[in-house]
Amino acid sequence: MNTNTKSGQGGSRARGTVLAAGRGLALAVGSLPLSILGFSLSLVSMALIPIGVGALTTPYVVKGVRAYAGWRRALVERWGGVRVPSAYRPVPETANPWKRTYALLRDPATWRDLRWLQVDMTAGFVTALLPAVLVVYPVEGLALPAGLWRVYVETPGVAYWYGFVPVTGQASAFGAAALGAVLLVVAHRYAVSVLQVHFRLTQAMLTPSQAELAERVRVLTETRQDAVDTSAAELRRIERDLHDGAQARLVAMGMDLGTVEMLVDKDPEKAKRLLAQARQSSAEALSELRDLVRGIHPPVLAERGLGDAVRALALRLPVATEVSVELEGGRVEAPVESAAYFAVSELLTNAVKHSGAGRVWVDLHHGAGRLRISVTDDGAGGAAIGAGSGLAGVERRLGTFDGVLAVSSPAGGPTMVTMEIPCVLS
Repeated sequence: MNTNTKSGQGGSRARGTVLAAGRGLALAVGSLPLSILGFSLSLVSMALIPIGVGALTTPYVVKGVRAYAGWRRALVERWGGVRVPSAYRPVPETANPWKRTYALLRDPATWRDLRWLQVDMTAGFVTALLPAVLVVYPVEGLALPAGLWRVYVETPGVAYWYGFVPVTGQASAFGAAALGAVLLVVAHRYAVSVLQVHFRLTQAMLTPSQAELAERVRVLTETRQDAVDTSAAELRRIERDLHDGAQARLVAMGMDLGTVEMLVDKDPEKAKRLLAQARQSSAEALSELRDLVRGIHPPVLAERGLGDAVRALALRLPVATEVSVELEGGRVEAPVESAAYFAVSELLTNAVKHSGAGRVWVDLHHGAGRLRISVTDDGAGGAAIGAGSGLAGVERRLGTFDGVLAVSSPAGGPTMVTMEIPCVLS
């Protein structure tokens, strides 16, 4: 029993050693050119910012580096069991190139990725390649006595150095094989640990600092408080609408019915008029309740999803509105769907009321793990995010979900408002 257990452990360790060597070799061969390429392109692109070219290329280069870093994070977690969090600040894809570049350069994560690339192409390359060297190099030593030494020792008297052993003939080849056997034991014992050093190095370089994590917590706290305040304000609005609308009509209808009970025998004609009035009040109360429910969560949104709900919004507008939807693969998560719907509703209302637009375009699509919505109108322009504005409220609503809002609205128009919310389709 004990012998079988030890044999199983030894076989498992041997498989782990070979697996570590293979993975390390794949990492070393694949990561070195990619790290050098990413670092070189980043430096060149940033150097060209003063002449304007870099402002166009830097966002794409940084996006590529972030995608590469994200892939390495996933690889480290899958192969090494080491989780490496990220803390990139969201940047709208459709923002002005200069603003996007400025936002990326202000993000500490951009510079952290560049420092990681430098380490990855040096110490990271060595720690990834070393497990493969520890496994392959002893195999060479063990093969020398089998005749491999003759390939290396072409000139008699000229030694081939295997480690610190000079190989000149069959006898010295056995000495090299002994060294290879020792190195193979070392590889069997430490190859997995050496590859784990590579994973820990990647974690140390890519993990956000405490200051960044604290900033992230602060932002999440603020957006959560905004969400709580918005929910409280929405609850007060619902209570007010119920009190001033449907409740008042229902009370009046109850009083009319009480009067009808007294007049039904004395004055049937007046009782009929009051019954008609009560029926009208009930219809109006029902209509107000439906409008109230639609304002809380529109039935079309719950039943048919965000795309059809936005199309329904567009049909009720007094201006021509074109809606384009690309949400293939499922529906957006319910909380994000609701926030996006009311954000679009607010933007369409602003376009109709304040811009003097004759036409509006709405585009919804999902890609790269983000829901992107743009609302464009041909109105007078001049829209801006400011305290007390509807756009500020939309920005706070999106912030709850790590969403961002970008506004392009020069004087004279057109106005384009773009929203991005990280989410997945289900």
